[in-house]
Amino acid sequence: MKRETRCAVYIATSVDGWIAKADGDIGWLQRPEYAGCEVAGVRYEDFIATVDVLVMGRRTFEKVLSFSDWPYGVLSVVVLSTHVLEIPQRLEGKVRWMGGDPKQVLVGLAAEGKKRVYVDGGATLQGFLREGLIDEIIVTYIPILLGDGIPLFGVLGQEIPLRFVSVAASACGFVQVRYEVPVSLDGVR
Repeated sequence: MKRETRCAVYIATSVDGWIAKADGDIGWLQRPEYAGCEVAGVRYEDFIATVDVLVMGRRTFEKVLSFSDWPYGVLSVVVLSTHVLEIPQRLEGKVRWMGGDPKQVLVGLAAEGKKRVYVDGGATLQGFLREGLIDEIIVTYIPILLGDGIPLFGVLGQEIPLRFVSVAASACGFVQVRYEVPVSLDGVR
């Protein structure tokens, strides 16, 4: 049975597969040589314009809170956590907390009429992948080797076939690869 609510990943990683350094630092994404680099392929602005809600994990939320500006404008953001979270007053009405496994979260969002979900954060996207809930993966490889850190996919515990959609290279060395996660004949990813 086809789900009405679709989930997509849009993320950057080092060429060796790390989305952040071991301490959570993502400053390497802001290197001076990347300033003004025009991303070939799916631009973030175009992707985010198709999204109804962003689902992220608590650690990703805490990292985003350290930014000087809230990067998501008025987009609805759901933070997954096993504990109730304090949402800063400046983000009331934009951010809310949800508990539960990925399927429960997706059922709740679908009941609210959400059709397109952006899933962000290593552990969160891994959990959605393990449950067969990711429909599209867009990964932009940044031309750097970090050597260690927080993995993009980690140990998923299963093989997940992907269907290639496109690849695009930017002049600054970014390489974006887009995949769909096909549904098998029995409806299981």
